[in-house]
Amino acid sequence: MEKKRSRWQDEDVDAEAKERKKQEKERKKRAKLERQQKAQQQDTAITEDTKIKSEPTGKKSSRSHLDLAEDGLLLLNAPAIKPCRSVENYERLNHIEEGSYGVVFRGRDIATGEVVALKKLKVDKNQHGFPITSLREIQTLMAIDHPNVVGLKEIVVGGSLEQIYIVMEFVEHDLKSLMDDMREPFMQSEIKTLMHQLISATAYMHKHWIIHRDLKTSNLLMNNRGMMKIADFGLARYFTDPAPPMTPLVVTLWYRAPELLLGAKQYSTEIDMWSIGCIFGELLTNKPLIEGRSEIDQISKIFTILGYPDESNWPSFRRLPNAKSINIPKIRQPKLSLRAKFPLLTTNGVDLLSQLLQMDPKKRITAAEALRHPYFKEEPFAKAPEMFPTFPSRASGEKKKRIRSPRAPIGHHGQDYSSDEDGGQKQVMLASPTDEKYGLFREQEQRGAGFQLRLG
Repeated sequence: MEKKRSRWQDEDVDAEAKERKKQEKERKKRAKLERQQKAQQQDTAITEDTKIKSEPTGKKSSRSHLDLAEDGLLLLNAPAIKPCRSVENYERLNHIEEGSYGVVFRGRDIATGEVVALKKLKVDKNQHGFPITSLREIQTLMAIDHPNVVGLKEIVVGGSLEQIYIVMEFVEHDLKSLMDDMREPFMQSEIKTLMHQLISATAYMHKHWIIHRDLKTSNLLMNNRGMMKIADFGLARYFTDPAPPMTPLVVTLWYRAPELLLGAKQYSTEIDMWSIGCIFGELLTNKPLIEGRSEIDQISKIFTILGYPDESNWPSFRRLPNAKSINIPKIRQPKLSLRAKFPLLTTNGVDLLSQLLQMDPKKRITAAEALRHPYFKEEPFAKAPEMFPTFPSRASGEKKKRIRSPRAPIGHHGQDYSSDEDGGQKQVMLASPTDEKYGLFREQEQRGAGFQLRLG
């Protein structure tokens, strides 16, 4: 019986076929090369013919370069494309904080000595490509030029693809940590300054079709010159009118607008204005305005403060995806009054806060309208930023100075307890200047009468 040959073993027929394919390939390659040489010769002949026709007979051209204006070409001012510098150009000073999308360090430019903040982006090895949140943050920071938005300086890289840093201006404080260290809230004039800066930057973003989608006190930075700066644009994105469908899972829970909690996928600048209203209330009391433990608890507390929605105050409420799961009681408790919650706030201040916290997004005040609100034109007037007090910076590693004070007397109200051999309390003695342990006089020195009392 003939042995079966392997299907991968070459035969004479296969060898001949391979040789024919090889010769055909070489023939096509030679033909392609000949066509390219022929086309190149034709292009050279056309170029020489054009030069002869464009120049006067017997006169050589005197133009040595191309004149863009004379030839009618448009010159555009575009930024030069340069490679990213190395992170080794910066000296690492200390770690500041770690967030969802990166780790922030304080560093110093070795060449200039300028102190900056470096945000190391979190690049997941399991996900191919650059993180979309980081791309949005870089794109947004490059597009915004406002004194109350943190400034982007450059992008630097380390020794691997996972080491990518955003270099930004260094700001001493974040507002949340600063408020935690303050014994009392900001003064009314200081709150007015901070609110005007925040709304001004937000109006600039909205004018340029950008929504932040995560405004909160920990994302607001403040320097020692009274200037607030919006930071952390990881969730920011451009929007259009009408707004496209977007995810409702944005904004930290305590600052999330009610339409997002109810599952709205089409939203716009109104969600930033709700967050500003929550920040306004937090500045007034040094406490978050609405602290929910879950989305249901958050929306419940919103209804407790502002009242339950109905057709009169929010007509489109029932059309939201999660509105069907909300049970509105027939007997409703009276809503809390913003005036009662903030008794020291002026009437215009309460009006601005109520317009920021409108449950119906269509009725919510815009950033441009808020800047013209009477609250910013009445007394007490906004304090000048340079008049703000300064505070120790956690980001710089500074600690609050503590005034040293004498320790309290030993024992209770100056009493010293002596013990017997069994460890029980034997007697109570008053610490006195003549006492051997605590007194001013030594044992060998003379003691005055009446300086030592033995009780009971």
